[in-house]
Amino acid sequence: MKKYLLRFTVLVLALFMSLTAVAAGGADSDPVAMLKRVADAMLSSLQAHKATLKKNPTVVYDMARQIIVPHADLSEMSKRVLPPQTWNNATAAQKSAFQREFTTTLIRTYASALASYENQTVEFFPVRGGYAGLSTVEVSSQINRPDGPPVAVSYSLLKVGSNWKLFDMTVEGVSMLESFRSQFADQLNRGDMASLLKVLQQHNADNSQE
Repeated sequence: MKKYLLRFTVLVLALFMSLTAVAAGGADSDPVAMLKRVADAMLSSLQAHKATLKKNPTVVYDMARQIIVPHADLSEMSKRVLPPQTWNNATAAQKSAFQREFTTTLIRTYASALASYENQTVEFFPVRGGYAGLSTVEVSSQINRPDGPPVAVSYSLLKVGSNWKLFDMTVEGVSMLESFRSQFADQLNRGDMASLLKVLQQHNADNSQE
């Protein structure tokens, strides 16, 4: 699973940027304004803890637990990252266990990428055609890097009540969910939901020792 780390170094910065402002500012009916507020809050936090991130990754773990769990739609992510038949046939206990292990996998995988923060900035663009009356929306942006060309990132958001919640992101055409879905499909081709859970549990247990 670590082979996907470099691919998502920029994406993970976008992920945490897109979640922090919700916690800071509460409900927001404007997805672009929410993301802009997030970016300001997260970039400020990354800059303040820049030295600590590389020395103590648990700081990032704690940050992720506080941000991603309440403000991303992890239930929707978990459902979409598995084949429909696998999800529908899973027991309630298996679904709960998968969401827990998948969340941990996301956090552990991307925490190391956050340590690579080097003064990136983010620019968001208006939603084409607006978002009034929509339950899902895509917000386009670009990550501006001091050492390279801009990187295109789009955010897929789902409206839950009065809040917009993240359920996928795409960086330079590569979807976060599609990448994980490919990994999990490989394992499911060799086994079933129970075996996938064992692999995830072992992966997360191994990483917890790092």
